[in-house]
Amino acid sequence: MAYETLLISLEDGVMTVTLNRPDKLNAFNTVMSKELIDFFQGVNAMDEVRAIVVTGAGRAFCAGADISGGSGAFQVWNDGTAPQKREARDSITLAIFNCLKPIVAAINGAAVGVGITMCLPMDVRLMSSAARIGFIFNKRGMAMEAGSCWFLPRLVGMQRAQEWVMTAELFGADEALKGGLVRSVHAPEELLPAAQALARKFAASTSSAVAAAVNRRLMWSMLGAQDPLDAVTLDLQCVGYLAAGADAQEGIKSFFEKRAPAFPLKPSKDMPPFGPWSK
Repeated sequence: MAYETLLISLEDGVMTVTLNRPDKLNAFNTVMSKELIDFFQGVNAMDEVRAIVVTGAGRAFCAGADISGGSGAFQVWNDGTAPQKREARDSITLAIFNCLKPIVAAINGAAVGVGITMCLPMDVRLMSSAARIGFIFNKRGMAMEAGSCWFLPRLVGMQRAQEWVMTAELFGADEALKGGLVRSVHAPEELLPAAQALARKFAASTSSAVAAAVNRRLMWSMLGAQDPLDAVTLDLQCVGYLAAGADAQEGIKSFFEKRAPAFPLKPSKDMPPFGPWSK
């Protein structure tokens, strides 16, 4: 895949996606939006990709929407000249949410507005000690976007989410770590290697890619369940389906034979025919 605003590289089952508009602090524009959605929708069919790391080129992760053209930056443009109604299919966070691969954010610099909200549905967030985060919507006269009103309180709690959004202030790595938004803080030069090392653990061949995809989506999808019965009902279906499959048989056989498993199933074609991934 060749993109205008993204750099893509694959090594050891880990796809590193780099937001690549360094001269604009990787500001989010229509092209980047479309390319990120295309990538995250297409990567589900790429069985060679077991995990994903997202980072930014240069000194920023993503400085938010590119507002150099005015408030039109917050709209979707159908032909480059006329705005159209925004639809759920235009949401990068839904594309990330629906991804079957575990995703690690390596927040290497400024992550503001959409630059941080796109990280919320990623599974693990690592942050540079030099980076800054800001939910600055109130300072721009804008509503929270990209489903962040759903994700943020669930990740850090309502009280902290309200404080960060209502003050609209930039804050650093220590505050992000204390608030539970990021998993760990790293020196700038150590951030990407740490994120890729974690992703390689996710991508290990000793882990079933289908089970990983099912379990990732189970946890995210059940985050909003009203009753644990909803989760139990779905996971019982999944357990029954996967237990009869080749990966579970290989997992048990390899355990007794004291060898590394060689799982045959692929997320591109072997996911259960029910559940949130089948919609």
